[in-house]
Amino acid sequence: MTIRRLSPPLGALPLAAILALAACSHAPSHPAAASAEPASVPLDSVIAALDQGDEATARKQIKAIQKRTPADPAMRVLAESIDRDPIELLGPKSFPYTTQPGDTMLGLADRFLGNRLKFYQLARYNGIKVPATLAAGVALRIPGTPPRPPAPRPAPHPAEPAATIAKPAHPKAAPAPVAAPAAPVAPAANPTLARQLRGAGLAALNQGKIDRAVALLGRAAALDPANPLIARDLARAERIARTVRSQH
Repeated sequence: MTIRRLSPPLGALPLAAILALAACSHAPSHPAAASAEPASVPLDSVIAALDQGDEATARKQIKAIQKRTPADPAMRVLAESIDRDPIELLGPKSFPYTTQPGDTMLGLADRFLGNRLKFYQLARYNGIKVPATLAAGVALRIPGTPPRPPAPRPAPHPAEPAATIAKPAHPKAAPAPVAAPAAPVAPAANPTLARQLRGAGLAALNQGKIDRAVALLGRAAALDPANPLIARDLARAERIARTVRSQH
């Protein structure tokens, strides 16, 4: 004889058990996983990190922005500023400039390069690791050619006197002489930066980057013209460059 066990009627169950069964019946079998959207990183945050020389943080922030907008042109400029050679980006030709009170790398990049986002390229071009530390009186090399001085204003013509019977006896005043354009400001001596540029130039020479070596050693010689070692290294790099060009 088989004995069947019958489930107790619902009314016989305790109230707590009934509530538990009701909760289970309405609970979803597969709860939806919450998807966290990565927080957007503002452009100013990337600029601030590079201004302090924090390339690691800036690189992470750039990747986060490029994940959301891969074709962001600002991020392309800032990524190139970290990863590429600044002389290849800005060119070896440059002119001297001595910083003035209130100058910043962002302002100089906007003024001379036409794009403030290239400030980190300009800092690396001059061997400066932390752009925010730029002070007045620092000798820099600015890529490109120096801007032309503003054209002098023509001397005003003296007003013609009204027609009268008697003309004044004194002759017309001679026009004011035209001022000659100001000569470019020579860079102030900076032996510390010159030594850093010399080391970078010798490293480039050993790597076969002759044009970069000539540019770096030339800037070092401008910052410390009395240093015989820099003059010797520059002459050797220029001699190698001439030999390479003659073979092509």
